[in-house]
Order: sequence, then C-alpha cells, then structure tokens
Amino acid sequence: VGGGLITSHKKVGGGYCLFWAAGLAIFTMGVWAQISLADYMLLSANRYPNAPLILLTTGAAITAWGFLGCLGVAANLPCVLRAYGFFQLAALIAGLAAGLSGLFYREDIAGGFRSGLQRAVAGYTEDEGRADALDSLQRALECCGAEGWRDWLTSDWAIQHMTFVPAENGTSVSLPDSCCVRRKGCKNRPLLSDDSDGVVAAGIHPHGCFRKVFSLVNDNVFHIAATVLGLAFTQIGGIALACLLANKLAPRQHRPVYLKDCMGVQNKALCLFCCMV
Repeated sequence: VGGGLITSHKKVGGGYCLFWAAGLAIFTMGVWAQISLADYMLLSANRYPNAPLILLTTGAAITAWGFLGCLGVAANLPCVLRAYGFFQLAALIAGLAAGLSGLFYREDIAGGFRSGLQRAVAGYTEDEGRADALDSLQRALECCGAEGWRDWLTSDWAIQHMTFVPAENGTSVSLPDSCCVRRKGCKNRPLLSDDSDGVVAAGIHPHGCFRKVFSLVNDNVFHIAATVLGLAFTQIGGIALACLLANKLAPRQHRPVYLKDCMGVQNKALCLFCCMV
C-alpha cells in the first residue's frame, strides 16, 4: 500500500511540474509582451498599460504556487493542497479574464493606434517619450506617419523644419530621419511627384504605420490570448488533483449508520444519505 501511495505521489508531483511549467510559460509571455509591445502600447490612444503586467503577475503567482502543490504532496499536508487548489482557482479566473478580454477587445486595442499615432505625429516636439516610440516604430516597420508621410505636413515639426516647400524641379520635402530609407536622412529631398514612385525615389517610406501596426498588434494579441486561455484551462487539472489528493490524505472518519438513527424522520432515505456523507 505504501509503495502504491509513493508511486501515486510521484505521478501527482509530475503533474504539478506541468502546471508549474504552464505558469512559467505565462510569465515568459508577459516578459515578451512587456518588452516587445511597450512602444506600441505607449502610442495607443486606448489605455491598456496593465495587460503585460497581468500576464507577469499571473504567471509568477502560478509558478510560486506550484511549489505549494509540490510541498503539499511531499509532506502529506492536506491543508496546503487545499490552499493550492484555491490559488489555482484564482489563477484560472485571472487567466480566463485576461484571455477572453484579449480576444474580444483585440480590434479595439489595435484600432486605438490610429488616433494615437496621429497624436504622436502632431505633438512630436512636445512629448519625448512618444517621439522616441514613434521613431522606433517607423524604423522597425519601415513606415511614415499614421496614414502616410503627408501626416507630417500639419505637425509642429513641419512648421519648424519647413517640411514642404516649392523648388525649381518640383517640391522639396523634409521628414524625420525615422521616415527615411537611408540613415543619412531625407532633409530637403526633391519630390518630383507625390505618388508612391516619387516618394520612394525621394528615399521616404511610402506607407503609413497604422495598417502595419493594426495587423501586427491584432495578430499578436490573438495568439497571446489564445495561448493564455489554453494554459488557464490546464489549471482545472491542478485544482481537481489538489482536491482529490487532499481528501485522500485526510479521509473523514465515519461511524456506522443504522436505520434506527433515522426513526421518526419523515424522509428516511435522505436521512441515511446525509448520515453516510
């Protein structure tokens, strides 16, 4: 019997290692989201600054609570296993909330970048943090402005740098270096025509950033949310194991139940059932 119990404990301990790994995976996704999506979230008009932090907190909590489960199994502590099951239930609720909100609101999150990018272009000289994030985004995605390079013509930066002025052979245009194909920038570049070919010939990224950001963030949020939902459902197994093993380690003591105990009770079947439970 003892050998069977030890083997059972080993199997359950291995299961808790899987749940611990699931928590570590959620934590890793939170770190990745915090690092890779920081600039994008800064530029969004919709305020979701805590989304990566929710993943970080939930993943760290599941990872830490995994040790509670292992401790409860190793030391045969039913109270610790019950506490672990309660914490896993909280993690399940948090994971479901984060995953479902990501799936339902991912288009809203991505859509908030249109007004956010326009605001960043208009106030390029006022907010250094947004300006740096916008420069980083335009370089990474090879884009310029929210809808296109013309967004810069009405910005404060344009007024200070004479962005769009007539020239002998057409028009001379100046844009921030992050809008330019070459590192040396595109200041006072001749713009023979304002179509896509003319913009490319002037060394300017012809496409706006909104569509690229929308697609990138929408896809990433979908994959993150779907993964978090999948990992959250694995916690159901942890909750069930914790409760079953806690009951196995601390069986309830029952006394014999006799029919005379329920004499005088109208519903004898219900009385017997309650006494046995």
